Amino acid sequence: MKIGVLTGGGDCPGLNAVIRSVVRKGVQDYGFEFVGLRDGWLGALRGTVMPLDIPAVRGILPRGGTILGSSRTNPLKHEDGVRRIQDTLAALEVAALIVVGGEDTLGAATELSRQGVRLVGVPKTIDNDVAGTDYTFGFDTAVGIATEAIDRLHTTAESHMRTLVVEVMGRHSGWIALHAGIAGGANVILVPERPFDVDQVCAWVKSRFKINYAPIVVAAEGAVPKEGQMILKDRSLDEYGHVRLSGIGEWLAREIEERTGTEARTTVLGHVQRGGTPSAFDRWLATRFGLHAVDAVRDGDFGTMVALRGTDIVRVPLDDTRGRIKVVDPALYDEFEVFFG
Repeated sequence: MKIGVLTGGGDCPGLNAVIRSVVRKGVQDYGFEFVGLRDGWLGALRGTVMPLDIPAVRGILPRGGTILGSSRTNPLKHEDGVRRIQDTLAALEVAALIVVGGEDTLGAATELSRQGVRLVGVPKTIDNDVAGTDYTFGFDTAVGIATEAIDRLHTTAESHMRTLVVEVMGRHSGWIALHAGIAGGANVILVPERPFDVDQVCAWVKSRFKINYAPIVVAAEGAVPKEGQMILKDRSLDEYGHVRLSGIGEWLAREIEERTGTEARTTVLGHVQRGGTPSAFDRWLATRFGLHAVDAVRDGDFGTMVALRGTDIVRVPLDDTRGRIKVVDPALYDEFEVFFG
């Protein structure tokens, strides 16, 4: 039985760990043959592939990125996209797909599954916003990188007694901002789930200066002020209809300077959050996801996604995850209320 593997959407630490575990278990335990589709759904549309065997996945566990490449290609936006993918799989004699991706990639996978493509999903994203799973791999690494950055920024902020605004990733959900902000001792945390009051943010900044400490403000890229709209540098859309976020950090620093009369600077962490070596937790979770995804293929349990529930890996129907984003639990607002703008 030949199985196809693809990684779609933004890269994140742990993708290679999934590929490695899928291939090792599939070959050694079940005698499967594997082929990698290059650059996500784009490879499925074009039929561009690479062989995947045990020698091909040796040594990739600690590597960031993905050996298969990725893209934000939406097959449903391409003419005859579903048919072209079906033709590709038939030509390659691929019996089933393992699709590793986030909200958008798995959304396309859900529709393809409805139209007869046999596949199993594996959730990944540094944003941790895929519904149906407690955690996605990539998130832990991103939080660790953001926390280290905040730790380093405290000293330079206090050396110059200026506000530093740290912009982290998080389009629809503020999981990275919340976890890294709390772990890094930020004074204000702004998340997409709760529109913030700029005057309140400035009041917190002033109170910090009064005790001779420099404020650190952590803002998710999707954070929005109560009065106004999302702050964007670039309004162009990708194939999934998403704008390319960034701009809230610079806008907020200007507002703080104007309203408080104190100096403010911005640090945009951007893609550094999802590059480099995956953490031990992300390697562990990605490996487990891969092992269970191969089991689902062996069992013929298609149209499902592997997910973490507590400490168990379970299977959930892909249909149950669509149209929902896993946002920050409102109970956490009360628990950490003093930090939210």
